[in-house]
Amino acid sequence: MIKFQNVSFSYPNSTDGGLKNINLTITDGQCVLLCGRSGCGKTTLTRLINGLIPQFFAGELSGRVLLGGEDISNLPMYRIAERVGSVFQNPRTQFFNVDTESEIAFGMENEVIPQVELAPRVAETAKALHIENLLGRNIFSLSGGEKQKIAFASVYAMNPEIHLLDEPSSNLDMTAIAELREHLKLIKSQGKTVIIAEHRLYYLMDVADRIIYLKDGSIAGDWTPAQFRALSVKQRQEMGLRAIDLQEEHPLNFSISNAAPVLKLKNAVLSYQKQPVLQNISLQIAPGDVIAVVGHNGAGKTTFSRALCGLHKEESGEYLWNDKPQKPKNRMKCSYMVMQDVNYQLFAESVEAECTFGIKHPDAALAEKTLDELGLSPFRERHPNTLSGGQKQRLAAATSMVCGKELLVFDEPTSGLDYDSMVRLAKLIQSLSAMRKVIFIVTHDYEFVCRTCTRMLHIDDGKIQDDLNLTEDNLPKIKEIFNVR
Repeated sequence: MIKFQNVSFSYPNSTDGGLKNINLTITDGQCVLLCGRSGCGKTTLTRLINGLIPQFFAGELSGRVLLGGEDISNLPMYRIAERVGSVFQNPRTQFFNVDTESEIAFGMENEVIPQVELAPRVAETAKALHIENLLGRNIFSLSGGEKQKIAFASVYAMNPEIHLLDEPSSNLDMTAIAELREHLKLIKSQGKTVIIAEHRLYYLMDVADRIIYLKDGSIAGDWTPAQFRALSVKQRQEMGLRAIDLQEEHPLNFSISNAAPVLKLKNAVLSYQKQPVLQNISLQIAPGDVIAVVGHNGAGKTTFSRALCGLHKEESGEYLWNDKPQKPKNRMKCSYMVMQDVNYQLFAESVEAECTFGIKHPDAALAEKTLDELGLSPFRERHPNTLSGGQKQRLAAATSMVCGKELLVFDEPTSGLDYDSMVRLAKLIQSLSAMRKVIFIVTHDYEFVCRTCTRMLHIDDGKIQDDLNLTEDNLPKIKEIFNVR
């Protein structure tokens, strides 16, 4: 049993992400979904359960958190780790090895599991989670979704009593999310306690026993799934919560561009370590097009995006802009990419400075307006690294508006975004489209695609399988590709 008794916590020099007077009991074997706007305290609550607060994150803490009747603040970290397994929002932050099998075995090694048992346990874990294809791989060669699967596997292999997951679906494709749902059902059937902090709610409606809504650091709702479903769509949206049924989501009425194409790809071939990843790519893109790039984890979507921006070396074929050939260096000059892991591209000392970092003669008024539209103005003096994952994502997106580039690529831009932030980002992309920018969005987020995109490229098995306009007529095929059921 996990018990919070009058728990409050605040981070140094921050009014965001703390908790206020939390009283909560989670019984053994319960599956609890934590939801709420970015910065409401979901991650902080999980950090109190796994001991990262107060042992690694400083701040002012009052009250008690009890794990099986013992005060967590008095337990050494190894004792907590024996009982609580954590999957973080960014799996890269919890890797310690360079190959997948060693990573899955790492936690068990720290529990002093006999060496002879490690290989069989790794194999059993891979079989149970259907990730045999990821064994023997280099961690750095994995896609974001594949890394997420390995992070989950490393915790599953340790067999803890309590599983904590922070945004576990953020980098997964729709098929992998369905698999994650089955994995959660599996550990729940084993009597494990499961606590999930999540913005994407739809896949958990038949898994969670309890849904806890946090607002400004306090518990503002505690429902059964039936009670939660009884809330109207408008109520949930006003609470900053995303869709619970993707069947209800439909493409908005975006007009299909009749403008002459500005970007052309002819017979492009992309390779990785001399092995073909994508072949025979031929496309014509008009100004103002907003193109979703979808496909399974590891299908080559990020490789395709990097090539568009001139960042991928192993390539052949033609890239034309206004019918003029574009070498990689030219493509780099006219493009901007919001990376899947935005931590790689945050450099400035403040949010305000980051918005214009590296841009010659930036439009200060536009930067100010963009920060305001994305809800970042209150954090203008904060260091980017102190922001939540969703806030960092929005900050990188803000720079895309200010930079003035003609080709914009967003790689999983809704990772960590609540409903409000997703809507703000959708409006930003619509503004960029109205400015006749060419926009590619690598995503698994069907809800976001319906709100923003005019066209969809489906990449799988080394080629473009489908190229569809986002219309009601194409909706059955689009839903099939996204595995919406």
